Amino acid sequence: MAEEEEPNTAQLSEREYLFRISRDLKTLLTVMSKFTFAMAQAESEIPENMRRFMNYMHDVHDVTYMYEERGLPVPKHQLREMERCDDRYRQLLKEQYEGGTFERVRSEMAKDTENRWDHSRQLTFHGHKHKENSHGQSTVEKESERPSGEEG
Repeated sequence: MAEEEEPNTAQLSEREYLFRISRDLKTLLTVMSKFTFAMAQAESEIPENMRRFMNYMHDVHDVTYMYEERGLPVPKHQLREMERCDDRYRQLLKEQYEGGTFERVRSEMAKDTENRWDHSRQLTFHGHKHKENSHGQSTVEKESERPSGEEG
């Protein structure tokens, strides 16, 4: 496809310059509108912050396998980051299921009579505390396992 030859810009009138600017702005507006619509449509299912966090959490998880594949112990800082991601994931899910996008999608899905799974159930978020054993590994302690009156 042959490119349009640009006339000498010194020969363009103000009107022709304004027409070109107007045409370029219209093109930019059209492209940006399509992009914004596509982003809003994608975020109606999975918010961007959740998608990015899940990618990060998956990467952190993969790094632990990198150490294990080489026969190396997973460093404590890596394990701590996995624990941080676990808590942050719970927090993000809780936000999304308490009036967020996931709650809206879940309730819409629950209306489908042909679902394979029961989407009328709501997620519950119970606290679990982690204890570090003598080997520096984290273990889960459920709230019900703690002595009464003891908080995590």
